[in-house]
Amino acid sequence: MDRASFEARLKAEGFPEIRVNELQAGRHNAEHSHPFDVLGLVLEGDITLTVQGEVRTYRAGEEFSMKAGCAHVEDIGAQGVKYLVGRRPVGAS
Repeated sequence: MDRASFEARLKAEGFPEIRVNELQAGRHNAEHSHPFDVLGLVLEGDITLTVQGEVRTYRAGEEFSMKAGCAHVEDIGAQGVKYLVGRRPVGAS
């Protein structure tokens, strides 16, 4: 999915905050959660998310999502990562 189409989808699905995040190569974010739903599209590089012991790597062109409160670990690949992400407050749709 291209960036413009993904942004349109985020708006249609009620994600009021849409932004691009960039994280440096090799970064590790210990287990944490967010108080909002997340829907993201990797634009460049890769990010590995670990949720309930399940590890999955997302690369350019792939989408990831998480419900608010989902505990996860983030590991960034050797090239870093750039992703388009929408944040939706709990209870919004």
